[in-house]
Amino acid sequence: MNVNPTRMELNRLKARLKTATRGYKLLKDKTDEMIRRFTSVIKENKLLRDSVEKEVSAVLAQFSVARSLMRRSDIELAFSMPSVSLKVECTTGNVMSVAVPKLSLEESRAENVYPYSFAAVTSEADYSVELVGKIIAKLVRLAEIEKTTAMLADEIEKGKRRVNALENIMIPNLQETIKYITMKLEENDRGSRTRLMKVKSMMEGRNQ
Repeated sequence: MNVNPTRMELNRLKARLKTATRGYKLLKDKTDEMIRRFTSVIKENKLLRDSVEKEVSAVLAQFSVARSLMRRSDIELAFSMPSVSLKVECTTGNVMSVAVPKLSLEESRAENVYPYSFAAVTSEADYSVELVGKIIAKLVRLAEIEKTTAMLADEIEKGKRRVNALENIMIPNLQETIKYITMKLEENDRGSRTRLMKVKSMMEGRNQ
């Protein structure tokens, strides 16, 4: 670092080093804890995604069967009549100072679960409607947890970059500069003592 080798500068750099070292430890501890939380969220995300994908596949398979047994106009009419209205409210939660989304789902179901004529719709279509209604909440939860995962991953990456910058650049630079200034000041002190001893010797020689 390009600094003046003075005692004032030395004290200032020592204070910066102390702050940087303390900040490094706190940031590293926070990043490690965030990684632990992230691992837990990733596991939950994987289990939920596997479950949702399995249920969605079942819904699509059942819908394909229903579609093959009904006329296109009948099936479009049946599925254009919603039996459930959904309201999603988005708030924020906090994970290690990271604001993450929290989604709450409110379902309002019609009195008639199947709001269409049973004469024109097969039982396979009824079952498809029932299956879809059961996985909506899981889909919303999956969206919430996947967004949380992405945000935590981004924050962990930022934290790692800061930790590496402190550990490998800032702290070593401060230590090296402090060492340089200390050696320079010690060299100046030795030079001053040598000059004083020389002056003292010259004055003693004149007095003799």
